[in-house]
Amino acid sequence: MSDTPQPLTFADFKLNKQLLTAVAEAGFERPTPVQEQTIPLLLAGHDVLGIAQTGTGKTAAFGLPLLMKVKYAQGTHPRALILAPTRELAMQLEAHLKKLATYTDLRIFAIYGGLGPKTQIETIAKGVDILIATPGRLMELYLKGDLVLKELKTLVMDEADKMMDMGFMPQIRRILEVIPRKRQNVLFSATMPDKVTTLSEEFLEFPVRIEVTPAATSAQNVSQSLYEVPNLVTKINLLEYLLLDWDTFSRVMIFTRTKQHAENVSNFLKRRAHGEVRTIHGNKGQNVRINAMEAFKGGEVRFLVTTDVAARGIDVPEVSHVINFDVPLVYDDYVHRIGRTGRAQHTGAAITFANEAEMHHMEKIAELIRQEIPLLPLPPEVQVVPTPFEEQQSMDREKDERRKREDPTFKGAFHERKEWIKPGVTIDKRTGREFAVGPNRSQKGNKANPSKGKASSPSAKAFRAAQGRARNRRSK
Repeated sequence: MSDTPQPLTFADFKLNKQLLTAVAEAGFERPTPVQEQTIPLLLAGHDVLGIAQTGTGKTAAFGLPLLMKVKYAQGTHPRALILAPTRELAMQLEAHLKKLATYTDLRIFAIYGGLGPKTQIETIAKGVDILIATPGRLMELYLKGDLVLKELKTLVMDEADKMMDMGFMPQIRRILEVIPRKRQNVLFSATMPDKVTTLSEEFLEFPVRIEVTPAATSAQNVSQSLYEVPNLVTKINLLEYLLLDWDTFSRVMIFTRTKQHAENVSNFLKRRAHGEVRTIHGNKGQNVRINAMEAFKGGEVRFLVTTDVAARGIDVPEVSHVINFDVPLVYDDYVHRIGRTGRAQHTGAAITFANEAEMHHMEKIAELIRQEIPLLPLPPEVQVVPTPFEEQQSMDREKDERRKREDPTFKGAFHERKEWIKPGVTIDKRTGREFAVGPNRSQKGNKANPSKGKASSPSAKAFRAAQGRARNRRSK
């Protein structure tokens, strides 16, 4: 007999029959490393701090023990709370957990901003067992008295690093103040910056740390490459050249830094008829964003152009490529962006376009992920156009600002210049320089006034008027 240990199965976790059936129907054959480590700990009641990159199966890692613990529908108020940073992630968590809870009667519901709270309040009033929420909407409904949290037994915080980046720390602290202190806690994060470390120390009690991959490492199934591209128009030209390969670039997510760039890239793709295109960013309505994501997941859309609102927690199993049209300024977001491809044991590719100012950020990203990103030469077929003056000035200004942060003594090309003025010299307030009388200066007030000093008093005017009337009478 072989001494080689047999790989674990979901049956080894002693999950109930309803969950095992749902897991099998979902196509999960064997637990992933993060599930192997997390599920037994949560079933045993431990607090868990999990560091796992996106796409490793962490939703099922905390979802299956949570479903086992809550078991069946009971009462009106939620007994488990999952906090998520974005509405897209909240919706996805709701869909995944409902799929795993198919053969139970558990009531799972997600609340988030972007639409009116009336329908959400009505659903909560009917009874919820597991509540998924963004921090802002959760506090809004709680403060209005439409949500009771006193029966919570479990708190899960997903994508904690993103919540810190989005400034949710004040809301999270308020949530921790109003929920029961005696509870099981779970925190998952793809990266472990100082803010997340502080948060974990505040609300986890003697947690067991699970680190499937080193913090801020990129997905292993994703090949990465980098092009140095001088300007925006040349980026568009390179994008068009790459996308001519329909077979290779079959389902592509294109990330931009700004809403304006997202719209520009989307309009370009639509004009060139490279395939169906949808766009997601903060100015898009909730229904538009949901429909765009569903169409992309369903394979109806070849391109999804988006800002970082879709960088995390969006699960589309067969994204062939992620293209970073702009380099993210929050370096952790690079890890999350490229994690949209290479999911669920599939392979994928991530391609980044960087101008001369963005190349500095790519060096920092390479340090963060502890991996060299290959720099490829621009294909000769791609037309390289001259950089417009305004765009070059913007890049120079960005480089200046960066150097000023690194070196406080650096003045740069855009620092405010001051004139050296000798003591006793009069300063012209309009120019900030030495006062000088020139030919073009206004002469107002310098002209002689012929009537100056000759103005009559009211009594003198009255006397002269009376004399005039007397002369008129005599002449008659």
